[in-house]
Parts: sequence; structure tokens; C-alpha cells
Amino acid sequence: MRPVVAQIAWKGILMNKVITDGLVLMPPSFANGLDVWSSGDGTPGSDTYAGSGNGVYVPADQDFGAALELLKTSAMQRVRYMGETPILPGCYLKVTVRVKAISGNLPSVRISTRPSRADNGAVGTVTNLGVSVPLTTYGEVVEVSAFVGSGNRTVVDMVWGDQVVYAHMGLDLTGANNGVVRIDDIEIEDVTSVFLRNMISTADVRDFGAVGDGVTDDSAAFEAADQAANGREVLVSAGTYFLGSNVTINNRIQFEGTVVMAAEHRLALIKNFELPTYYDAFDDEERAFKAAFHALLFFSNHESLDLGGRRVALSEPVDMQAAVPSRTTFATRRVIRNGQLHPIDGPAWDSEIVTSQATYDPANARVLTGVANVANIQMGSLVEGNGVGREIYVSSVDVGQQRVTLSQPHL
Repeated sequence: MRPVVAQIAWKGILMNKVITDGLVLMPPSFANGLDVWSSGDGTPGSDTYAGSGNGVYVPADQDFGAALELLKTSAMQRVRYMGETPILPGCYLKVTVRVKAISGNLPSVRISTRPSRADNGAVGTVTNLGVSVPLTTYGEVVEVSAFVGSGNRTVVDMVWGDQVVYAHMGLDLTGANNGVVRIDDIEIEDVTSVFLRNMISTADVRDFGAVGDGVTDDSAAFEAADQAANGREVLVSAGTYFLGSNVTINNRIQFEGTVVMAAEHRLALIKNFELPTYYDAFDDEERAFKAAFHALLFFSNHESLDLGGRRVALSEPVDMQAAVPSRTTFATRRVIRNGQLHPIDGPAWDSEIVTSQATYDPANARVLTGVANVANIQMGSLVEGNGVGREIYVSSVDVGQQRVTLSQPHL
């Protein structure tokens, strides 16, 4: 049994696009003429029911008032509105039709659409049909409906993500031919409030095409939700979301689900830049710290990372240069505060000691020349030995020139 969604208060919601943006969703009544009702796919130039011989306007039906009376002559008899019903990210529509059988063979009825791209091409990769409902009794009014929207929500029959810009809406009659039916005016309503638990305060990534299966790249959906939020909070509802590229969220964000992404890609949470939020995002403390550290180094929005009082256990050293390979220096210091970093014993933390000799010139205090065994010296190594009076690291290694550059002067 499909869930039933109450229709009360739909027309009074604050964020209803029909009200706020003057969006026109309802197709015209059959009383206005049958020349905008296609027996094909609904696109301009397709056949209409005006003068078709198998579709006539009935001005006074006892149940519908006015109706389209149709003789079924095709295996799949379509009735499609030729107007373009706009499909907006984050919005949900309910398409409803009431039908009754008059005589002859009894068909089945379903909502049918033609989802279209901006260039008018059909989007063939998404569902365009609702549930088929059989007509079983003459004269009985049967209501058939389907929900259409961008998000993968429980009762949405047609999940279109961000691919569909508009659609031609209508219905199909299937089954045996030579049955006569009457069809009431088709209704299309904005029912977004039924799906969004708090439209004013959140923008759910699922309402902008995110799938949350851990495989589909949801990067574009995250950024679309962030753009639409416009000061509201972005909500990452339950699921596992794969982000296949860099993602920046400029609004506040709440994670009920988690994300997975490659180490080289960045997740920048501009207004929630603290480790607890990254932990909610990754559900893995070490991975969360590395992602937050990556963003700290790459962006200039923040000079410090708040660990939220946590002690972060690290199974291996964190390579600062690998996080931002394009940079070698920072004009602004970067600080990790309000917590601890705790190395977990293991081979990744074992020290490798390389013994070498080199020539040092006080006039060029950060360079060692004639370095023996230079090929085995790693960038970032701590320099120790006689005469080293401060904490100094290797900032670069030139094997060909047998030269090592230090992070600061030798003495």
C-alpha cells in the first residue's frame, strides 16, 4: 500500500513556489480546448485531441462537471499536457487525475510524464511513470496520483535529481482497447512542505539530487543545496555520500549521514570549521582530523583548527606538504588548539636515522653542501648533531647537487 499524504494547508505554506515566485503549475481545464492536450509525448507538433475523433469535451458530467471523454484505441493511450511544467531543485509536485470507466473494456491508468532537459531533449535515465491502477467498475471514480521531485524520498515516484528542467505531465491508459473513459481536469500541486521537515531552517542535500548510496558522486548536490540555503542550514540526512571532487560549504551544516572522499579532495566547512563537525561528517576521528587539517592549510578563511577538547589518535604521521603540495610557505601561521594529538604505536612511527656529513657556510646559513648520503635524507627530517642549537628540519633535498636546505639557520 502506498503512503497517503494529507493535502491540508498546501496552499498556505510560506515556501510554496506558486505563492512566492508566481510559479504556474496547473494545466488549463479541458474546457479551454483540447488543442494543448497531446496523444503523443506532449512536445510541440505532436498530435492533439482537438478534432481527433476519439477524444471529445463533455461539459456536464455528474462527477467531474466538465471532462475529457476518450475512446481507447491504442495499446498505450496517452494524454499529455503540451505546456512545460517547471521542475525546480528542492521542490516536489503531486500530479493527480480522476478517471472513471463509462463502457467497453476496462483499462488501467497511471501518471505519465516526459522529463526534459533545458535543450528540450528527453531525460531517458530517470523514471517517468507512476503506479498503474486498474479500473474495475463502470461509473466508479478512481483517483490516481504520483509524486515528482529532485530528492530520493520515500513516497516520491519519480526522482529526477538536477537533470530535469521541465516536464510534460499527463497520464497513460493501458490494457485492452475499445473502452470509453472520462477524465477530470489534471491537477499539479506544489507539495514541498510535506517532504521538508523544516523548510525555513534547512536545505537537505537529498532535495537537490544527492543519492547517499556511497557510490554516486553527490558533490554537485551538496553545492547546490549550499547555494540554495542562502543563510539557512544545510542538512545531510541519513545515508553515505560519496564526494568525488572538492566541496566547499559556505553555510552552517548538520550531518546525520556521513561522507566518503579521496584524501586528495578537500571538504571545507566554512561556518562549522571545528573537528567535531568533521567527525560527524566522516565518523572516523583520524580521517576527520586529516580532512580538517587539509582545509586549514589550503584555505585562508581560518588560522586555527579547534579540536573541541578531543585527543585525536593518529596511526601515522600527517604530511603537511602532501596536504597542500602547491605551497611551501605560509604568510599566516596555522594553529591546532584545544586538544591533543596522540600517536598510536606502530611501524609508521618508527624513526629512521640517517648519518651524514656536510659543509656549512655561515654566509648561507640555511644551506648544507657536499652532503654525504644525500639520497637517503627525507624532506621534513629533524636535524640533530653537534652544533645544532635549535629545532631544525630539512625543507628540501637536491640529490644532484648534494645540497640540503634547512627550515632555519643552523646556529
